[in-house]
Amino acid sequence: MSITPHDERFMAAAIRLSRWHLGRTATNPSVGCLIVRDGVIVGRAVTALSGRPHAETQALAEAGALARGATAYVTLEPCSHHGRTPPCSEALIACGVARVVISVTDPDPRVSGRGIAMLRESGIEVDAGALEAEGRHSLAAYLTRQTKNRPYVTLKLAVSADGMIGREGAGQVAITGPEARAQVQALRAETDAILVGIGTAITDDPLLTVRTPGLEPQLPIRIVLDPSLALPLTSKLVETAREVPVIVVASEEVWPLSADAEGLPPSALPGISPTGGEIGKRRDPNSPVSDGDDFALRQDVGQGANPDPISPLVGEMPGRAEGGASPTDMDSRRAALEAAGVEVLYCNPYHPEVLLPALATRGISSLLVEGGAKTARLFLEAGLVDRIQLYQAPVVIGERGIESPLDATDIPSGFAHTGTLMFGEDRLDEYERGL
Repeated sequence: MSITPHDERFMAAAIRLSRWHLGRTATNPSVGCLIVRDGVIVGRAVTALSGRPHAETQALAEAGALARGATAYVTLEPCSHHGRTPPCSEALIACGVARVVISVTDPDPRVSGRGIAMLRESGIEVDAGALEAEGRHSLAAYLTRQTKNRPYVTLKLAVSADGMIGREGAGQVAITGPEARAQVQALRAETDAILVGIGTAITDDPLLTVRTPGLEPQLPIRIVLDPSLALPLTSKLVETAREVPVIVVASEEVWPLSADAEGLPPSALPGISPTGGEIGKRRDPNSPVSDGDDFALRQDVGQGANPDPISPLVGEMPGRAEGGASPTDMDSRRAALEAAGVEVLYCNPYHPEVLLPALATRGISSLLVEGGAKTARLFLEAGLVDRIQLYQAPVVIGERGIESPLDATDIPSGFAHTGTLMFGEDRLDEYERGL
């Protein structure tokens, strides 16, 4: 049976459902599943918070005996391997569904095509590719981590009418209005981590949490590119590190001499972070340890990635190690940050193509880059931005404005304009690369 408009209607509902838990299912994807019998939804579910149970088993449990002979609509191919839970393909077979409609085939080598094969071998009719473009969009973070070994990166910029994103020495400057700021809070709520440069962290002293009523429990990890461990202990980020995780990315140049017998930087060590554990260990893709949680590191670090060194972010990251701070001072800063609950990750902040896979091994599938201008330019120059959210506001910054690294007239090649929305007087244009 081919995919019908009737199928697309139910798949659209499953995709909408899948978005409920974006950013809240740990390393597993947020999948939507509907069980439909005689045109009526008898079971529905989205992957549970923290990633388990999976959507299919919950939807089947809700449908009960009505699942027999029904059609299951699933946004991602049902898993076929034994991890911490039995395969969802087996659950669909055991409950006697007659047909499964899938939006996206899972790229995980433990699953890809095998879930479909298991279902068909059991006599279940399977149709794949229903609203595939929409399904891939909803699964963009998971698909990017699986195929490119890095998080899906969104760059958010708010630009004034005169092309500025802030004012020098002024701290946080409101450019967009309350409606647009509320939309950014919603974006944070469905993202695994938020990243800023140390210049922004010091100048703005941001909290980088979700403050919209009802969304507060959805707390992304906060990440600061901080090569010389300059983040003040009195900053809001450090003061809240025990409630909401904070990672500072320090330069290998400040790697503590006491961390290993030879005093070697991480580039000479087997991929170990002193406070976060292994950041580059390869795992057998057939390992039964998890359900899509781990995967082998791949050579492809992302479409358009620049293998050449990225120039240091002069001005964005003050007080570099070679400027005078002693190893003892660095050890003291590290110890103080760690005592406050901050994780220190030694990984060259100037090389996103190295940093992003390290974050992926920590289960981060989606990353929101929020500031500042030099950090935004770093990721753009590396070719490692997947989506751009460009807010344009009627506010004029004027003198001492910080020029935006990007405007609507110079979007990098490879991005397609996917839509425009208005939030009060502010305009949001969104651009995306193909997955």
